[in-house]
Amino acid sequence: MQKFDFLDIFYRFTTRDFGANLAFHVGDEISAVLANHTFLAKKLGYKKDTLVHMKQIHSNLVHIVDEQDHFDTPPTCDALVTNKKNIPLMVMVADCTPILFYDSTCKAIGVAHAGRAGTFTNIVSNVIETMKNEYGSKVENIFVSIGSAIGVCCYEVGSEIYEESKEKFSYAFEIRDKKYYLSINKILLSQLQECGIKEKNIENEGICTACNTQEYFSYRAEGKTGRFAGILMLK
Repeated sequence: MQKFDFLDIFYRFTTRDFGANLAFHVGDEISAVLANHTFLAKKLGYKKDTLVHMKQIHSNLVHIVDEQDHFDTPPTCDALVTNKKNIPLMVMVADCTPILFYDSTCKAIGVAHAGRAGTFTNIVSNVIETMKNEYGSKVENIFVSIGSAIGVCCYEVGSEIYEESKEKFSYAFEIRDKKYYLSINKILLSQLQECGIKEKNIENEGICTACNTQEYFSYRAEGKTGRFAGILMLK
């Protein structure tokens, strides 16, 4: 699902059959992962070597991408921003939420990997603040696309997580059969709106990865598995 139609960006969320596993750390042969990246780049029309992905560590760290960054030197962080053209940014996930940001006026983009840790420490706010500080972005001009991620239907967490975070995020929990389930996307949507992102500027796929393993990789549902991706590039 893509409701935004901008001529100066390209963006896409992949699935299992659209580039297959794209991560190097899940046990697949490096040559096979490289072949998947080569296939995806050719399919979508970008240069693989210019793509910047990340060594994701479940943080709220944001890296500013320039011409020195490339495919073979992924920065250690969980978000990327740039205003450089023809540098695709990639976030990889398998239950965590992939988020894409686009400033239609200042022509800047960002991607974020929002797991529980990054969400609890408001990685979306860090991305937006970085875009404001680096590129002069204004929140009213930022569009956000949220990809598929594990839903509250499947994301069970321990009672300790609930007790630690219920004061701040009680609205995002459901309790069923004395078990605790968390909606990461409910928190993300709230944080985006708190930052000033307009509701009409947000698109949300709203598909649970754990319920749809025929299309998406899901760590919770499958254990050791691959990663799909969100990709965004200024043209």
